[in-house]
Amino acid sequence: MAIADYKQLLGDHGKDTKLNLSSLFNSIDTSGLTSDQFYGTALSLAYSLGDDELITTVEEEAQGKVEENVVSAAKLAATLMAMNNVYYRFLHLSTDKQVSKLPAGLRMNAMANPGVDKADFELYSLAVSALNGCGLCIDSHVKTLLQHDISAQAIQTSIKLAAVLNAALTARKLS
Repeated sequence: MAIADYKQLLGDHGKDTKLNLSSLFNSIDTSGLTSDQFYGTALSLAYSLGDDELITTVEEEAQGKVEENVVSAAKLAATLMAMNNVYYRFLHLSTDKQVSKLPAGLRMNAMANPGVDKADFELYSLAVSALNGCGLCIDSHVKTLLQHDISAQAIQTSIKLAAVLNAALTARKLS
């Protein structure tokens, strides 16, 4: 199923979301993101949202536009951020800072070699961290992206993807 077909599942309450999906997926060339960055981010978000229909839709949109390493890195970002966003959001929100002084002890070796450019992986991770509401992770990823000369527009587009795909899933579930 393509994005155009998925939009038909959103109902009248999803009118703005349909327009936003069209805008994002029809303006990739002006999004500030490369094809690998755009589709890798969209895939990592779909995997994080965990809806089979949305995953299939985004995978179909990405097919022929990215290589398998981008798909694998998107899955890696979704998986690692599922763990990190819970842990680091807890550290950020907890008023008792004793735990934050302890080593995390969480294995994250794959982050050192995610199979795609470091900046691309950071974009995927940033979008998922925004979706999961982890402020510490958001700050860390934005800092790294800026060090890699990723534009504010590219960062904004990754977050818009998170917002719109989340809204699309909600609208479909309400239809």
